[in-house]
Amino acid sequence: MDYQMIHVCLRVFNLAASEKFYREAFGFEVSRRLDFDEQGFTLCYMRAPGQSFELELTHNHDRDKPYEVGDGYSHIALAVKDLETSHRRHEELGLNPRPIKGLGDAVGRFYFLADPDGYMVEVIRA
Repeated sequence: MDYQMIHVCLRVFNLAASEKFYREAFGFEVSRRLDFDEQGFTLCYMRAPGQSFELELTHNHDRDKPYEVGDGYSHIALAVKDLETSHRRHEELGLNPRPIKGLGDAVGRFYFLADPDGYMVEVIRA
């Protein structure tokens, strides 16, 4: 299987302030934004010009206080062409992947599994 690193996720309290920081500090640009109003969150993807690796800023609309370091949900994401075969392989390895799911047309299909320390890894159809 050929996996490609595609993004890292950070939960943020103030999306505008976070976008400004990454734009000003590192020259990142917003590559896309997905608003899931019914589900109560926004995903803002940023990347350095000319790069494909993205920083995903997740803003939960109902959050009323800043996250503590270690409190916010984070994950790394990998892309694979054959999601179903990858999922089956992870099941056979006893890694207990969560079921494959999606969030409608805006986001492709994906699943999560945890590493030995409990860090989540998202596997997305390339």
